[in-house]
Amino acid sequence: MYPYAASGTGLSSILPPWADADGRLYQNLADPAMRAKIRAEVLQPSGGWEPMAHNTTPAGVMPIGFLRPEHQPYVGRRLSEIAEQRGQHWVDAALDLLLVEGQRISTIYFSMDEANVRAQLALPWVTIATDAGGHDPAWARAEGPVHPRAYGTYPRVLGRYVRDEGILTLEEAVRKMSGAVAARLGLRERGLLRAGCYADMVIFDPATIADRATFEEPHQLAVGVRDVWVNGVRVLADGAHTGATPGRIVGGAGR
Repeated sequence: MYPYAASGTGLSSILPPWADADGRLYQNLADPAMRAKIRAEVLQPSGGWEPMAHNTTPAGVMPIGFLRPEHQPYVGRRLSEIAEQRGQHWVDAALDLLLVEGQRISTIYFSMDEANVRAQLALPWVTIATDAGGHDPAWARAEGPVHPRAYGTYPRVLGRYVRDEGILTLEEAVRKMSGAVAARLGLRERGLLRAGCYADMVIFDPATIADRATFEEPHQLAVGVRDVWVNGVRVLADGAHTGATPGRIVGGAGR
């Protein structure tokens, strides 16, 4: 899991999977008969799929991945607000935006509960991951907003849920981010600091480590991490990247 009460995927996830059958989503949205069928299913889901907007309501849907210039004012607005601004029903606004953009439109769904996040983090069998790629504000900010999990997942756990709230111990949090993950994925010689393992190591200050990325301002690096080694090579020294790139794809038992 990641430590946020919102998920991230495409705006197209409010649609039934069959809307994209044979890769014809945008052709289907442009066809009046198919569009009407899709619209009816979004409003009254028949079951067998996860109706994202139905679960969160349009007020819990926040599109952020618009590419067209005329849609930039919608970035970070809730779907309910966008629809009101456009003078449309929220389903029609979403369908029109998907059709005009011609892409899935990265979207944040406020579908989780903070109390449940805390409960899950404390479960011994739950591990922690970002479900996101890496970003650098130097280039990523210009590409638009992302889910803050890309920047703040691990520091958020260590700062907020370990130090500030005491939801789990520091040792347990580290285990959930390292050895437990490696074991779950069948990765040998990873996730542990011991002889014979690859030297992957992070040195951080438990008193200061914290996330800074938010849903409104996601492109902010965390603080409190001092040094990082990957495969025995130092890639972060006193908070600055060394320029080294020793990382590589690691395949587990299921690869």
